[in-house]
Amino acid sequence: MSVEDAVFERLFDGNDDPWAMHRRWYEQRKRALLLACLPRARYGSVFEPGCANGATSLALAGRCERLLCCDTNERAVALTRAQLADEPHARVEQWRLPAQFPAERFELIVLNELCYYLDAGDLARLISACRQSLTEDGQVVACHWRAAIEGCTLDGDAVHRQLAAELGMTSLVRHQEKDFVLEVWGCDSVSVAEGEGLR
Repeated sequence: MSVEDAVFERLFDGNDDPWAMHRRWYEQRKRALLLACLPRARYGSVFEPGCANGATSLALAGRCERLLCCDTNERAVALTRAQLADEPHARVEQWRLPAQFPAERFELIVLNELCYYLDAGDLARLISACRQSLTEDGQVVACHWRAAIEGCTLDGDAVHRQLAAELGMTSLVRHQEKDFVLEVWGCDSVSVAEGEGLR
């Protein structure tokens, strides 16, 4: 990860919810939109890097058979483990991306408010690792704040342009607002209706 760990240590110092993911309607609504945009009701395996305090992790746990989360920050890992304490199919690791990446296969990878903390080179390495770890019918969902972030070289729009260019996958969903952009890419182009035999 291109931003230093000390940045996240300061954010979590005495604050278990530095982005107000549990309190703000903005965050609650964005999380609901992300979940609603997922083309499948359930996934066999999901990977959520950059899990923060586990607010999204808990929601994802209800949509999959196996969930792996990670974060570079020790406090974030502890908070996510507490959120998932009653979810035996979920595990949380302390890893620094993209250098540390699981040697597993996933049907869904969730890049939620994560990638602008990387520079373009590290983001390219993360994209490559994600692509290689997806199943043949795998999907990637990404959601990012569009305004500039202090200390980051990329904003959400730049992140999504690079994801679109380097994933080499079909765009299934794109939702854009003034504040954030949310996209889903798939290894195949089967729509939700087609998946249910309606087309």
